[in-house]
Amino acid sequence: QVQLVESGGGEVQPGESLTLSCSASGILTRFFNMGWYRQGPGKQRDLVADISSESDYISYSDSVEGRFTISRDNAKGTVSLQMNSLKPDDTGVYLCNAQTLDVNYWGQGTRVTVSS
Repeated sequence: QVQLVESGGGEVQPGESLTLSCSASGILTRFFNMGWYRQGPGKQRDLVADISSESDYISYSDSVEGRFTISRDNAKGTVSLQMNSLKPDDTGVYLCNAQTLDVNYWGQGTRVTVSS
């Protein structure tokens, strides 16, 4: 059974940092592209950052470029998202995604609230 379990969410003030982690089981992550998506209140699910299976391709949404860093450890089956200089617009549920051309897996999400 495939499971993606996110952790690290919480409530912070603007300008603070959080690190999200996603732990995968039931798959060999080295065969998957991994990503983090965000679903804000009343908004659609948007890609925040993704990283290719060998970490040779990384992309970020314009809204987080320069503030967030995605990384992965295939030996541990994990992908992380370091989030700095958080803004209220970063508020939402952050979901981990693992995909190939054939399959697409999602975690349940971890909530991040940025509020003063």
